[in-house]
Amino acid sequence: MTATTDITDAPERAVPPIALAIAGSEASGGAGAQTDLKTFHQLGVFGCTALTCIVSMDPKAGWDHRFVPVDPQVIHDQIEACATVHTAIDAVKVGMLGTAATIDVVDAALEAYRFPNVVLDPVLICKGQEFGTALEVDNALRSKILPRATMTTPNLFESATLAGVEEITSVAELKDAAKRIHDHGVPNVLAKAGPSLGTGTALDVFYDGETLEVLEIPAVGTKRVHGAGCTLAAGCRPPSRRRRSSPPPSACAATSPSPTSTRAGTRADGGPRRDRSASAPRSVVLRLEIGPLPHRDRSSTNTTTRHGLGTGPGPQDPPTGNHHGSAHIAEPC
Repeated sequence: MTATTDITDAPERAVPPIALAIAGSEASGGAGAQTDLKTFHQLGVFGCTALTCIVSMDPKAGWDHRFVPVDPQVIHDQIEACATVHTAIDAVKVGMLGTAATIDVVDAALEAYRFPNVVLDPVLICKGQEFGTALEVDNALRSKILPRATMTTPNLFESATLAGVEEITSVAELKDAAKRIHDHGVPNVLAKAGPSLGTGTALDVFYDGETLEVLEIPAVGTKRVHGAGCTLAAGCRPPSRRRRSSPPPSACAATSPSPTSTRAGTRADGGPRRDRSASAPRSVVLRLEIGPLPHRDRSSTNTTTRHGLGTGPGPQDPPTGNHHGSAHIAEPC
């Protein structure tokens, strides 16, 4: 005689919030959707993905990025599957899109599903990508995806491009760029300069239409860290679409110095470098002190998301992982 257990007697547990990363696959695991998932897990968030492209760095060509777009129909199908399986997605992080056709299908999906929180990491160009193609992508992203975002986190190059200016060389110009980007319809802008303005500090600007705040501390390290921008955007807890009188927690905490940023960076041959010392594998999201989205009461959700009980596909209790990077030193891709 075999004993059976009624799963309805199992104790109720809160369902972790669910975040969807619409982003590229970066083969090394240091950026893109792979890093997004690690960041979600660190914050106790269950992550799902819709891959937009396949990117691999070429060690024989100065670490240029070999870029292969995913068919738009396949991108549509992935987003459809995520939105249907999970029934309620709490936040979306949009990363590398790469082509105008990809932007069109993501634009249509954001319109159809009306996800409540959308953080846009506006990756405009990969190292080695043709600038002619990039211009078409820049224009499409600015006009279609940016107005659908709750928050955007452009680096210095991306801030200049989205603002429609030639370059940004001062704090005053970065403030102006943040305002210009906000005028495109995104309520919250975190424009990141890091150490790139030569101030000797790590400097970002936050703007929400009312509050314009410079976030600045002494810089820690000068090396660019692969995947830092992906990690920061994936760790943001977006504020509401209404204007706020103070920066979101992610923007405030992003000025905290990173003790591992001087150890990460690039190798002598230009490739990404990983520090394997015992102190290095600390999560950038923990150093940023970015809080997760609130957990939902599982009793109010569809049974397809009641996992660990064998009732259907969906999130398990998320493990923790390790990732390193710096919030202030992000590469274009």
